[in-house]
Amino acid sequence: MLQICGLAGGTGTTGTLYEPGEEPPSYRGAPTTDAPYVWVCDSFYAVESGGQRLELDDRTVRVAFERPTTRGFEARERAVAAAKRHIREQLARIGVRADPEFHVRPAADDA
Repeated sequence: MLQICGLAGGTGTTGTLYEPGEEPPSYRGAPTTDAPYVWVCDSFYAVESGGQRLELDDRTVRVAFERPTTRGFEARERAVAAAKRHIREQLARIGVRADPEFHVRPAADDA
């Protein structure tokens, strides 16, 4: 299991890439995938009112969250590339235009 984090504009987001043999979380409405690599990450967007307040480097935005994105991939390299693309898209949705600094690391062992 890998955590893939992207940081830019004073904020960031992290998703999880489940690797072969690991079971991704299931939740109501989650798509099912039989792929060996499964990416799960929040999706969010800027809203005028409501949502959650988020401080960026240059301003404050309000964000609302959608159901987490779940996507399956056959190859690790494609999964990591898609994860980075997803993180860039989420940050762009709240007005962050800088390219994120990415960190890919094994998820912390909770056992």
